[in-house]
Amino acid sequence: MAKVKICETVLRDAHQSLIATRMTTDDMIPTLELLDEVGYHSLEAWGGATFDSCLRFLNEDPWERLRKIRNTCKNTKLQMLFRGQNILGYRHYSDDVVEYFVQKSLANGIDIIRIFDALNDPRNLETAVKATIKEGGHVQAALSYTISPVHNNEYFADFAKTLEDMGANSICIKDMAGLLKPYSAYDLVKAIKSKCSLPVELHTHYTTGLASMTAIKAIEAGCDIVDTAISPLAMGTSQMPTESLVASLEGTEYDTGLDLKKLDAVAVHFTKLREKYLESSQLDPKVLAVNVKTLLYQVPGGMYSNLLSQLKAQGKSDKLNEVLEEVPRVRKDAGYPPLVTPTSQIVGTQAVMNVLSGERYKMVSNEFKALVRGEYGKTPVEIAPDFRRRIIGNDEPITCRPADLLEPELPKLREKLKGIAIQDEDILSYALFEQVAMKFFDYRAMQKLNIDGEAADRTLKVHPV
Repeated sequence: MAKVKICETVLRDAHQSLIATRMTTDDMIPTLELLDEVGYHSLEAWGGATFDSCLRFLNEDPWERLRKIRNTCKNTKLQMLFRGQNILGYRHYSDDVVEYFVQKSLANGIDIIRIFDALNDPRNLETAVKATIKEGGHVQAALSYTISPVHNNEYFADFAKTLEDMGANSICIKDMAGLLKPYSAYDLVKAIKSKCSLPVELHTHYTTGLASMTAIKAIEAGCDIVDTAISPLAMGTSQMPTESLVASLEGTEYDTGLDLKKLDAVAVHFTKLREKYLESSQLDPKVLAVNVKTLLYQVPGGMYSNLLSQLKAQGKSDKLNEVLEEVPRVRKDAGYPPLVTPTSQIVGTQAVMNVLSGERYKMVSNEFKALVRGEYGKTPVEIAPDFRRRIIGNDEPITCRPADLLEPELPKLREKLKGIAIQDEDILSYALFEQVAMKFFDYRAMQKLNIDGEAADRTLKVHPV
């Protein structure tokens, strides 16, 4: 067994899970050199909800964030999370947009693209996988781990083999809710390795308190890479602490080779940030607690914090347990989709609506209708015809690859952004988040005017006319 490699998540999933993806680029920059010196296998630094959050909440250009990280982190591979045909958004995009997004992600500094589909529908991964291979990137194809009447080790091992045949370079077990138990992890890794020759990476969350034990058993079964988070932003709905796993494996055949002193230097910076987030209430102590109920409700960390946020905004925090109990019922109705973006938001929002309206499916979101109709792909279990009719009426369900129904989008996008886009990547920002991107473009233009105005003013003072 070769040494275990570590992917550090602090720049992406750790803060996505704990503070709803609100870490700014300025928060990251002071520690990038230290992170780059540790010797990690990779830094998960982009993708997931970071793209949306940059534009929507932080008034940042996500592409510029990626370039800044890449320019500083010269020695460590950068990886991103990519939602298959959904890219980083919440609907399916045309193949030309998916291909262009992959191209630009790699051109701006990404090395490894972790590609997953919320339904584990391989048809939704094809375009992103082919595009990454074409552009010379590393395809890490992910299994969205979940538990249901159809999700077992044989199902996941067969899916891993399918992904290998599609051209993946490595496989990720993506356990977004921390549902994977230690001995189950051992058996799952063994099952995947028996059918698939690719390196296997484990991504899990500490939500249920199982993550560290699960990682050890996965490693003993042959897991090659493990996702961890530096300790100040670890545990709770985040990942297991990096330092703890490194120390646990030290001196064994699985020794990571990472230096705890270098990790401690990184932790010092993020300890200060953690204190800042706690003081500003960005970090809610509730998401730091172990929640064994997750084993019953299968709610991932990001989904849990989002549900809490939704209920808080409506003054209904006391309804959290009712919503958590409703989630598995909605999930069963919808064909047992794994709960990961976007299905986690779709199922979670519908559960909130069911609880707050006082009647199940009295109100139904457009996204839930789309899921039931088949717009996101094939659900793991066939949805009951009576339930489908109740939700979508006489609409015809979709049975083909959903993206086959989409016309190319890039020509129209380029036309719309003539005179607005200042970089090619702006077209992709607009494609994913039209209104949010336009608001950001307006903000960026105003900032430039202000800066140019201040510069002109300084020039006048130095060289009066």
